[in-house]
Amino acid sequence: MSSTALVQQTPVPITSMNPHLESSETPTRILEAAQAILEQGEVLVSSLTSENYARRIPLVFNASIGGHYRHCLDHFASVLRGLDADRVNYDHRERDTRIENDPEYALFVTRQIRNALAELSAEALEGPVLAECEVSYQRGDAPITRSSVGREIVYSIAHAIHHYALIAVMAKLIEARLPENFGVAPSTVAHLGKTPHSN
Repeated sequence: MSSTALVQQTPVPITSMNPHLESSETPTRILEAAQAILEQGEVLVSSLTSENYARRIPLVFNASIGGHYRHCLDHFASVLRGLDADRVNYDHRERDTRIENDPEYALFVTRQIRNALAELSAEALEGPVLAECEVSYQRGDAPITRSSVGREIVYSIAHAIHHYALIAVMAKLIEARLPENFGVAPSTVAHLGKTPHSN
């Protein structure tokens, strides 16, 4: 039997998961969230010098802000490339080093991705898609799971937020200014807004 794992289940439309939302609200919120997270990235990239953007920081595994940002964009690009193939493959990312070394080019690619997302309809987010991503250190075929376009965009947003948190640490190490709530999960922002502050 092949080690490829394909979860056999019927995709559930994302609008039916929360009966309190109108049918068009969930896809709209997802697309708006994707635009917002990419806007945050634009603000960050625009605030950095080319040197700081591509600078390797020894304290964080000699990584660069540009490298982490490129990694975030790769995931959004993977989803968009998967629309025609009905399969999103996160293992075959382009890993374009120009994005991690040239902030102007990174901004150009970010705007391309934002424009492509802006053209997606609510119906497109409901569309089924297969997601392929290696999650095991053992040799074998990467697992393939059934998903939806909307769910994979949600994943790309959450993935970016976590990498933004790492970018935030790196930016502070080089005393770069950050957008408000940069790298903080929306659920955390909402939680902190509801939590009374002690005196």
